[in-house]
Amino acid sequence: MVEILFGESEAASMKAAKNKSKPFTGWIEGTAEEVICLGFMLDIGDIKEPVDSVYRKELLYSMYAQNQWEQDNEWDNEMKKVGEFYISELFRLNQFLDNGEMVRIWYSDAPYSRCGFYHLCQTLEQYENEVRAVKIPEYVIREKSITAYKNWSEVAAEEFAGFLSYEKRLSKEEVRMYAILWSDLVEDNSPLRSVINGKVLGVPEDFYDFQIWKRLTENPIKEVRLIGDILGHSQISIGDWWYAKRIEYYIQHKKIRIVEDSVNKYARTICLAKD
Repeated sequence: MVEILFGESEAASMKAAKNKSKPFTGWIEGTAEEVICLGFMLDIGDIKEPVDSVYRKELLYSMYAQNQWEQDNEWDNEMKKVGEFYISELFRLNQFLDNGEMVRIWYSDAPYSRCGFYHLCQTLEQYENEVRAVKIPEYVIREKSITAYKNWSEVAAEEFAGFLSYEKRLSKEEVRMYAILWSDLVEDNSPLRSVINGKVLGVPEDFYDFQIWKRLTENPIKEVRLIGDILGHSQISIGDWWYAKRIEYYIQHKKIRIVEDSVNKYARTICLAKD
């Protein structure tokens, strides 16, 4: 069974869950080589450009490379290879599909995940392989406690098997429906895509900026602390790299001021710029 996920950390957990050399309670049958990560961040940017385009590679690099020290050339070179890695993962998936392998998609209502799921269905529509999907539930009750989830990155490796009860087989009609939804999003091609009332909709680039303005004042704060507060209190599954990108945008437009600079952008101290 080929497991498909749309984020790096969740794919790493799934690889641990399928690691035959270290089986544990909650182990999922198979091997780590059967895990595919398609972390193209398709909720962001121009989606009329194909996922293997120079545009998508550069966008991924620009997001991942924000939190780095300027002198760390080795890390910078690794970040430049991120796009190529996901393209190679897509190639591996096509090989599995050509061999008739069954696939299981692990997705959530996080925008990057839903968009990845819809995009994937355009590929799966061309095959007759059996397709199963596991959508993460809003919450799980365990021993009189409730655990809420935003995406699969919040699930530990040993917990994945417990979600197999939510697995369902997707019919060809369902795969085609999701593929059509992706085509509609491509035609719209908004700067961002977000999940609103359960539907994926194109939204403007400043859609999430209110999260910054709710917490940023004229009192100086470390950028990493500001972003951490946003992520800690928001139920929106948007990565730190997006807020860092928007903060940089407003610094360039003189709406946010750098109080104490740093070669590591996340280490900067910032505040609202005075009018």
